[in-house]
Amino acid sequence: MISTKQNSAVNSKSYIIPVFESEIIADTIKKIQSSVKFDNWTLLDHFKGSAKETLLSVEDSKIYFLGLGKKREASAVSKVFRSFFYNNKSKLSGNISILLDHDGLEEFAEAIVNGIYLAQYNLGMLKTNQKAENDWFSEDAELNFVSEKAIEKDLAKGKMLAETQMRIMKLVDSPANYKTPQMLSEEIEKMGKSSGFAVKVYDEKQCEKLGLKALLAVSKGSVENPARFVIMEYTHPEANKKVGLIGKGVTFDTGGVSLKPGDNMNYMKSDMGGAAAVIGTMDMAAKLGLKVNIVGAVALTENCIDSLAIKPGDVIGSYLGKTIEVINTDAEGRLVLADALAYVKKNHQPDVMIDLATLTGNCIQALGYAAAALLSNNDDLAQSLINSGQTTGEKVWRMPLWDDYKDMMKSDVADIKNLSSAPIAGAITAAKFLEEFIDGHTNWAHLDIAGVAFGDSEYGSMKSSTGYGVKLLVDWLEGGL
Repeated sequence: MISTKQNSAVNSKSYIIPVFESEIIADTIKKIQSSVKFDNWTLLDHFKGSAKETLLSVEDSKIYFLGLGKKREASAVSKVFRSFFYNNKSKLSGNISILLDHDGLEEFAEAIVNGIYLAQYNLGMLKTNQKAENDWFSEDAELNFVSEKAIEKDLAKGKMLAETQMRIMKLVDSPANYKTPQMLSEEIEKMGKSSGFAVKVYDEKQCEKLGLKALLAVSKGSVENPARFVIMEYTHPEANKKVGLIGKGVTFDTGGVSLKPGDNMNYMKSDMGGAAAVIGTMDMAAKLGLKVNIVGAVALTENCIDSLAIKPGDVIGSYLGKTIEVINTDAEGRLVLADALAYVKKNHQPDVMIDLATLTGNCIQALGYAAAALLSNNDDLAQSLINSGQTTGEKVWRMPLWDDYKDMMKSDVADIKNLSSAPIAGAITAAKFLEEFIDGHTNWAHLDIAGVAFGDSEYGSMKSSTGYGVKLLVDWLEGGL
């Protein structure tokens, strides 16, 4: 068990000296006020401090010089430390001190400890032949941060955030047969009890009574694992605003009758990344005691093929009462979000509503894997989310929500259709569809996280969960709301 603390006295088996990239590293190192003994300055002649560059000096103790690169950004610093500790956790041992008393590194304390604890994450949760290997995280050791400024709160928050992120990353990375809607709703109940937020789970019969017709329509093809609708509530006595967070929770997406190609369909276990972000944000808000009231709604279902499954051309109902022509059954995420958005608006009347979903491939075509698409009907809300994205590294890029795109969603036989016939502007037309179900709410934002919820990392050879959304939303709740 690793304990984390701030310590001005240095007495460790190993030291880590992080440095940003510069031409003369030695000058930076000489400014460090500590008792670490280092005299081999020629060793630093060719060390520039580029991102993830490391240099080891062994004298009285091990001294690791760790390059942070040129970007003075919290997310970049966090990734460097995550990579270093992940790749070296079997080599490190004993107490470790990280020197932050130089180059303004104290401001990155939260990001650093967050990256370090994220290095514990293990994708091989279901492997049976794993050897029980001892690594640094399993030791009874101390992680000390040497800093003249008080950073204890930053250290605690960074660790807490990593614990929540790893919990939702595990949910996203779990195979679909290990996180059915019922299993996932039970996990949410456990998190609510442990962290301090209320959870109400509606089963398929209760969903029918509520009138969640669009959610149940998507669920019809999944006979053995029917839908669940989960409402989470966190309240604070000093709160003066209520936020509604809504997440798409498709635990596996075959595309339904409009079947997806087989290549990489295994990644469709990640189609509940939006729900995971909402769950994680609720968890962190409760742990941090944020002074805001939050209602979180996640619509959980599989999108499978069965004789009962909805078909292209079908017309279905919705919670709001609007009829929807199903053009393509693979555009199911917006259907479950439609019911969740309308439900939260009518029953909870939040001041702000934000939904998150791994919604469109068009978003990835437009923005790649660097940012989520942001579409909003409120300029102040959009800008505050953009600011939090820049602060946390979970970036968003605003796309237009103009009514120029509204006609693309008109149906001849129903109030609206779920997919435009034109193979263009897919991320925007999806948002225009959702806008129909916010029922006139004037402070709403939609985040299409298709390109950022799942990605490459040192955790494995294939894509895995990034935990995207929690840092963004927590930062926004703390300062941007």
